[in-house]
This record gives sequence, structure tokens and C-alpha cells, in this order.
Amino acid sequence: MQIIQCKVEKIEALTDTVKRVVLIPDSHLSFVAGQYLQIVMGEDDKRPFSIANAPRVDGTIELHIGAEPGNQYVGQVIEKMIKDEVVNVEGGLGEAFIKRSDAQATILLAGGTGFAYALSILQQLLSKPLKSSVQLYWGTRTINDMYAFDELNTLAQQHPLFAFIPVVELPETDWTGKTGWVHQAVLEDIQDLATYQVYVAGRFEMAKVVRDDFTKQGLPITSLFGDAYAFI
Repeated sequence: MQIIQCKVEKIEALTDTVKRVVLIPDSHLSFVAGQYLQIVMGEDDKRPFSIANAPRVDGTIELHIGAEPGNQYVGQVIEKMIKDEVVNVEGGLGEAFIKRSDAQATILLAGGTGFAYALSILQQLLSKPLKSSVQLYWGTRTINDMYAFDELNTLAQQHPLFAFIPVVELPETDWTGKTGWVHQAVLEDIQDLATYQVYVAGRFEMAKVVRDDFTKQGLPITSLFGDAYAFI
């Protein structure tokens, strides 16, 4: 796999714990929506992050990096980007990339910064008129963690076959949307998943529960995609 040097064009805060990073590769990085890259920290130290955009004409790459206090694994990556202003990356990697048929309904299921993976696929799907439904379920702890809330609502208004369903674990008193676990919201909304494709990104524990519960509700295992399933 080719290693490409990237200029760190921008690092900005999306929330108190999530950074948006924009990289400009020195040469073309080939990837498909839904794939990830690895930041090369050392010869035997490569750290994976979802690419948060579909391929762009200008070749830029966007990452959404959750960097909570005390998380050295991620914190060291941000520190290196700030210090060096360049970073080596390896990609695109992963087999959970977009495979959608135009005729098949799609569910994008994201927990926390797993949204980056879902956003890449969503951008690709919305790059041409939709022929079947696309539903994005995004679960976060609080509404303040849902940093693309307004953007996604705008996209839902612009694309009649796209629906955004936010799910908040710890809602404010005035929250009128869905609450609890994001995968449970899907199960409550859709009784039969037999005709869907599902792309999932989040903690491994969530991915395992999704696999168990969604297949019980009719989803073919061959229609479930997520990088976690290469490991669990």
C-alpha cells in the first residue's frame, strides 16, 4: 500500500472533543466512499481514521477525530499534525465501502464520530438523484455532540428520499426527538429489514449488537457492512 505525505491544511474544533482535520495529499490518494486511512506514526505504528468525505475533485481529505482528554492514542496524532504540519498516510483501506444498488433502501447507522464513515457514504449517495430511500441514524450522548445537526436537516429538506434521524442518549428537557440507543431506534422504526442495506460505524460493542439484532429482524448478513466486522 502506497504511503503519501499530506499537508495539514486545517485543524478546527467541531465540539469540545472532536477535531476536523483537512489534509492536502502531495499526490493522489485513491479511495472509495466508506474507506479509511492510517496515519503513519512510525514503521510499526499506524493509526486508523475514517475518511469523512467522498472523493473530491481537489483531492482534499477530511477527518473527524475524537480526542477526549487522556486519549493519548489520538492525542499524539493531533500533536504530531500541529508540530510537523505534514503527516504520512496510508489508504484507502477497508472492505466496508459503498456497495449500494440504486434500487435498494439504505440505512447509515453511526455512533459518535462513526458519523465520519456515514458522511463519506452519504455524500457519495447524494452526488446524484436518489432512486430509493436513504436513512441516517446518528446517535450521540448529547445534542451538543451532534455537530452536523443543522447541515443534515438542510440536506433532508433538499433531498426528499433522504431522512435524518438524530438519537440522543442524554436529552435536554426540551428535546422532542428519539432518545436512547441509536440501533434500537432503527429496530423500533423498521419492523422488517429484509430489503435494506446497512452501513454501521461505532464502537465494536455496538456493531456486534447491531449484527445480532438486525439479522433477527430480517437483515441478510450479506447486506450488513462495517469495518468492525473484520475483527468481531
